[in-house]
Amino acid sequence: MSDLPSSEQNTDEVSFGDLLSQFERAHKPEANKQLQGTVIAVSADTVFLDIGYKTEGVLPLSIFQNAAQEVKPGDRFLVSVKGRNEEGYYELSRSRVERPADWPALERAFNEKSTILGTVSAVVKGGLTVDVGVRAFMAASRSGARDASEMEKLVGQEIRCRITKLDITEEDVVVDRRALAEEEANAARERRYSEISEGDVLRGTVRSLADYGAFIDLGGVDALLHVGEISWSRVEKPSEALSVGQEIEVKVLKVGEEGGKRRIAVSMKQLQPHPWDSVAGRYNVGERVRGRVSRVTDFGAFVELEPGIEGLIHISELSWTRKVKRVTDVVKTGDTVDAIILAVNVAERRISLGLKQALGDPWADISKKFPAGSAIEGPIISITNFGAFVQITEGVEGMIHVSEISTEKRIAHPRDVLKVGQVVQAQILAIDTEKRNIRLSMKQLVPTGLDEYLAEHKPGDIVSGRIMDVSGSNARVELGEGIQAKCKISSISESSLQEQKTAKADVSSLSSMLQARWKGETQSENKKTEPAAAGQVRSFRITRLDPDNKKIELELK
Repeated sequence: MSDLPSSEQNTDEVSFGDLLSQFERAHKPEANKQLQGTVIAVSADTVFLDIGYKTEGVLPLSIFQNAAQEVKPGDRFLVSVKGRNEEGYYELSRSRVERPADWPALERAFNEKSTILGTVSAVVKGGLTVDVGVRAFMAASRSGARDASEMEKLVGQEIRCRITKLDITEEDVVVDRRALAEEEANAARERRYSEISEGDVLRGTVRSLADYGAFIDLGGVDALLHVGEISWSRVEKPSEALSVGQEIEVKVLKVGEEGGKRRIAVSMKQLQPHPWDSVAGRYNVGERVRGRVSRVTDFGAFVELEPGIEGLIHISELSWTRKVKRVTDVVKTGDTVDAIILAVNVAERRISLGLKQALGDPWADISKKFPAGSAIEGPIISITNFGAFVQITEGVEGMIHVSEISTEKRIAHPRDVLKVGQVVQAQILAIDTEKRNIRLSMKQLVPTGLDEYLAEHKPGDIVSGRIMDVSGSNARVELGEGIQAKCKISSISESSLQEQKTAKADVSSLSSMLQARWKGETQSENKKTEPAAAGQVRSFRITRLDPDNKKIELELK
């Protein structure tokens, strides 16, 4: 406890209080004087600033939010003091704003389009009443409020506004708050634009989505994030990768003007390593890969092997046999396919793929599977003027020429007797693997008189026939209509050779001569020893039958 008398203590206390009052009066800021304020803290609704006095000043956080402006400790603003609030803090204004005291002051503010202070007193039909020294009206559309609830919150608040109509005689005053907010927002955008440069890495918020990209709020200014700049992998729609309100990090690609408007282009994928930087050594020619068809063009299909890495299957690499006219006839967007890497060009960021190589070349062993002379069965896949194409196996087709369709009649057009999808049987006549060509015949599989003759006879049988011609030690013998054989003759006299040159076979009498011989008539001893000559009807012994090659060999009996 102090040893001083109580009267002296009271004197000291009074003196201290007087000194404090004198200090505050001496350091009281002048109204409307411009001061430099530094932000020291930001709360949920208030910004605290150091204005160089013992007590801090405060600004409503809403004035920054309405101007789409971010505020943080360390930021500096020019402010003026309006007074003190109940908590003892200085109430500040961001500009030198006065509250009009009389009609001349209102008229001066109207003519100069200056900003004035007013207090919202009530919500009325169509807007608000504002006390600016006199009662003024502010339309709801010019209040800056989005709905009725926001307008209610303005009641009792001091606001900054501008006089847009003044009639002293009628005492009619109309004020506007929204125009100031728009001007401040524009000024904030201009400041923000000046702060952003190409190459900057910024955080932003997805404001809206479109088919071609997303608009990103970078703190008061919008930037376009094109759909192609979202990811190294292909993104069809921005909504597949982003959502409204999502915070993302972007890199500024371009800042400029287009059509009189400022434009900012940003990218997300540019902040990630390019997938092609690690391609070397991971994709090699001849390897089998799997991917999803990301898009289809007239000349081929692009296959995504991994995010940001695509390979192209050219239309010529889709099928071994089919001449593909439309890529979508073979593959479609979204299909998963296997392919073989044909080429890799890291410098140009290109990978060539082959679909048909992954399926295997069906022509590689076709000659072993289907040798010439073998019979096949398959559907007709197409018909032309000169023949029909038959699918022999997957990826392999053969052609039946119009002349190889039937032995019974002459066919003018294959469509007269065949149709697409019809399953037919045919014989392989020849295979050309280099040209990928197979010739087929249907008529070769139809039984003929020769086939029946071969089936009914065996080596050693004695048969009759007419010698058609003789050449050296060989003779050609007709055993029936359309049935011919080869006969080996041991010796032929000069006279018989001369006779062969002059003799002419009587075709009309062939049938009667053969009938007579085949009915059991025997040759005379003279005929047996007579040299073979064209036109003779003789007896022969079958020495060899070859059904596969349809050949008959004889000898004179």
